[in-house]
Amino acid sequence: MGFAQLVIGPAGSGKSTYCSSLYQHCQAVGRSINIVNLDPAAEHFDYPVAMDIRELISLEDVMEELGLGPNGGLIYCMEHLEENLDTWLTEELDNYLDDDYLVFDCPGQIELFSHVPVLKNFVEHLKRKNFNVCAVYLLDSQFMTDVTKFISGCMSSLSAMIQLELPHVNILSKMDLVKNKRGVEKYLDPEPHLLLAELNQRMAPQFEKLNKSLIEVVDHYSMVNFLPLDLRKEER
Repeated sequence: MGFAQLVIGPAGSGKSTYCSSLYQHCQAVGRSINIVNLDPAAEHFDYPVAMDIRELISLEDVMEELGLGPNGGLIYCMEHLEENLDTWLTEELDNYLDDDYLVFDCPGQIELFSHVPVLKNFVEHLKRKNFNVCAVYLLDSQFMTDVTKFISGCMSSLSAMIQLELPHVNILSKMDLVKNKRGVEKYLDPEPHLLLAELNQRMAPQFEKLNKSLIEVVDHYSMVNFLPLDLRKEER
């Protein structure tokens, strides 16, 4: 059985930096890891690319030939990948042994891991190929400036969790860039009743029932649990 990690999250959340750091760490401790680029718009990498979707299709070519914009072109590229799961992807996966570890650096378009079934079908294909798959969801810690943004990030992560149905780890990235760490760290493992009180203070009274429901959903799915990632610290 092979192992695969799906690195997802909004654009600019640090997915490629995470993959690069993970590769460097594994190199340092003598472990083998293979990074796969699933972003048809990517241009530069700080890690060796084991597999590259651009060998199948690139966003630049799609935009030029079909006259699509960046968002539509990216969806087209990923749907093209979906159509070639049994051909191109299977041939690429056959180059790896049963105990190899693959890390998939995914595009940052939220639709791909929230409601468009492309990545879900991609995951199902990996499972059929006997890969044990997990998802790592990155959220930029600099985004976490207040409770409303925290809830928004939780909802986005929860949407991906439900869509992909995978073991799921949430990471607050770029902690090394945060100036007010106390303002962020209070969201790493917060108390639901404190979240609700803070949310009610920020929102109009008519939203109190909605706020209560959102907090209950987040708490029920254990989504109020993020791991901080500070690239300057080996243990985090």
